[in-house]
Amino acid sequence: MPVLRGAHQGAGPGGSDRPGAVRPAGRGAGLYLWHGQFLSRNRACAAMADMFGCAPAPAALAAMAKKIAGQAGPATDAITRALIAAEVAHFDETGFRVAGKLAWVHSASSGKHVLVTVHPKRGKEAMDAAGVLPAFTGIACHDAWKPYDSYDGVAGHALCGAHLLRELIAVTETGTADDAIWAQQAIDALLTLKETADAAREAGRRTIDPETLEKQCRWFRDAADAGIVLNAARCGKLQKKRHALATRMRDRADDYLRFAHDRQVPFDNNQAEQVIRMAKLRIKVSGCTRSMTGAEAFCAIRSYVATAARHGIGALDALTRAAQGGPWIPKPA
Repeated sequence: MPVLRGAHQGAGPGGSDRPGAVRPAGRGAGLYLWHGQFLSRNRACAAMADMFGCAPAPAALAAMAKKIAGQAGPATDAITRALIAAEVAHFDETGFRVAGKLAWVHSASSGKHVLVTVHPKRGKEAMDAAGVLPAFTGIACHDAWKPYDSYDGVAGHALCGAHLLRELIAVTETGTADDAIWAQQAIDALLTLKETADAAREAGRRTIDPETLEKQCRWFRDAADAGIVLNAARCGKLQKKRHALATRMRDRADDYLRFAHDRQVPFDNNQAEQVIRMAKLRIKVSGCTRSMTGAEAFCAIRSYVATAARHGIGALDALTRAAQGGPWIPKPA
């Protein structure tokens, strides 16, 4: 479909209507190309010039991003409040290059709400700054990264079963024959519980069969005990790793098996991993951000457009609304 250049280019003096100025729809399109489709900043500007006959300089596009991220601030506040009030929320973190140095992107998500933040640190300081976990009182789904456990106000923790399965499969491939037995027993118990829990949810049942629950949970715990005994000597790196895994399984069995007792809790933390994957994709396609300010703008915009998408609102539409000064704001649940 041909694009009319005048639709995105100003025609008169003053504000966004001065000759050559980019109107709000054009600003939304520029941010969509940069932070929505992950073109580099220069390529986003070049694409705008080709499509609209008018484009901002790269530095001006960066200024637009900062301004629109600020315009989306009320939406971010609403997202944070919704996540704090959620019964179950997912959390994850990943490395993110900023100005050539390692920083960390953190995500919190639940249902239709997504919050993405960036911080120089990976641990509790960054989680506190994100603003969800310090006030969160629901069930926190995450991997076994220790700082998550420092929040005593949560109702409980649910550890990712997919992460655990990968660790157990590695044991079957690298451990002794006896190690393969206990690891496979734990794998079988987890998968049986997952299959049974999924069937219960689909059928609308609140719980799974008590006999199956008791049997498979016991097998899981027995497998962990066997792994601890078999690797008690902790000779060598791999045996130490297997011992630590089995000990974690024993000590945190309730958190690993929470999905089998509470149908609100999923087996894995894939929701959080899907959110965090977008930050990795951005780095892969466009490289690192040049400043922490730019990284913060990217994360604010990702929170805004990802949440809008879960509410059925397209990224371009949401960004254009923000550029016009009337950002979309999610309603309280």
